[in-house]
Amino acid sequence: MQIGLTLHATDLAMSPVELAREAEERGFHSLYIPEHTHIPTSRETPAPTGSAELAEEYRRSLDPYVALAAASTNTSRIRLGTGIALVAQHDPIALAKQIATLDRLSGGRFVLGIGYGWNREEMRNHGIAFGSRRERVRETMLAMQELWSKEEAAFQGEHLRFEPSWMWPKPIQQPRPRTLIGGAAGPKLFAHIAEFADGWMPIGGAGMKAALDDLRRAVESRGRAMSELHVVPMGVLPDEGKIAYYRELGVTETVLRLPSAERDEVMPALDAYTTFLE
Repeated sequence: MQIGLTLHATDLAMSPVELAREAEERGFHSLYIPEHTHIPTSRETPAPTGSAELAEEYRRSLDPYVALAAASTNTSRIRLGTGIALVAQHDPIALAKQIATLDRLSGGRFVLGIGYGWNREEMRNHGIAFGSRRERVRETMLAMQELWSKEEAAFQGEHLRFEPSWMWPKPIQQPRPRTLIGGAAGPKLFAHIAEFADGWMPIGGAGMKAALDDLRRAVESRGRAMSELHVVPMGVLPDEGKIAYYRELGVTETVLRLPSAERDEVMPALDAYTTFLE
């Protein structure tokens, strides 16, 4: 099992460029950065953590694609990913170009961790109806995969469409950069993993063992094997028992949460996490 890291990168936290270099030197497998374009001040949507206030880092999020591109120029081995990206809030053609460029310039190290989104007003500002978000994510991913994998690509969906087109560069990873879907277990999420993704990013481990059987049935219904998939718990606060449990379940990679803070707070946590490296 590989061990990765996630940092909510902001203008006040340790630079993800510096962190990626330090993490690679210590042997960590990956670094993931979340995405929020903005946070409307109305705060109609409750904080996803269940707390009364939304943590400050949400309003100060760096653009993950720019941050990871910068990190790629200072590293050579560590995988660099979004954890998670809000792909429905982007123009799919422009995002496909951005991701393909990042994957190519990083030498095929990009991981696209995606989610459906939780902030209703953030989506509304992007012209996205909350109830359509899951189907928009699906169509965005299918449309981008056409652009990434075909010399002439076209797409016709309910929400997205474009005429036969050329787009280069293509990502090094084919037919898509490794794609992981984050979220709670459920038939819609597992159907999407089986259709257009490479694995699951569960938040926490509660109920994971039983859910993996449901995921296996979903992928096998598509003629795929569970062994093809990556299971990557995200934002884990680790202890020896939890890490041992994930290994027992056959988890591919566990992503440990670092504080969204300056270097003098992040580095001791990073060094403490080296004890979980095999």
